Amino acid sequence: MRVLGVDPGLTRCGVGVVEGVAGRPLTMRGVGVVRTPADAELGSRLVAIEAGIERWLDEHRPEVLAVERVFSQHNVRTVMGTAQASAVAMLCASRRGIPVALHTPSEVKAAVTGSGRADKPQVGAMVTRLLRLDAPPKPADAADALALAICHIWRAPAQNRLQQALQQARTPHAPHVTKGRTA
Repeated sequence: MRVLGVDPGLTRCGVGVVEGVAGRPLTMRGVGVVRTPADAELGSRLVAIEAGIERWLDEHRPEVLAVERVFSQHNVRTVMGTAQASAVAMLCASRRGIPVALHTPSEVKAAVTGSGRADKPQVGAMVTRLLRLDAPPKPADAADALALAICHIWRAPAQNRLQQALQQARTPHAPHVTKGRTA
């Protein structure tokens, strides 16, 4: 499975591609940041993020896009920008028919470090170890994007089994027939 992880942000939107399957060593295929000038007009910044995400989708052809689920912070302006960048990434993937998965920050931290309260240096250190890199990706947004991709690869099999079970539970079952009688 090849996953493009996106750590959304208006100024720095972290992107990272990881390939592999749960239970096997993973491989980093690319990591970087889509940057926009803080003083640019909002519409221009969103267009720049779209262009950057489109380049990553063209170059790496991921099967899934894993995006950090936006959560409420104290600074509404910051959360709005993050949500807007997140929406652009989801739109780019959806336009191409690429499935989008959302993961909370604590879910990603727990998957990668074992603790949902891990700090950025801990996440960076574990991403470095898990992907067998020489140094943690910089800036932290890039490491976070790789962590999102790793989280998705590791959690996707269990999530798929859960989805299948839910679909089966919703589907009406045919009556069971035993020796000519309906049970």
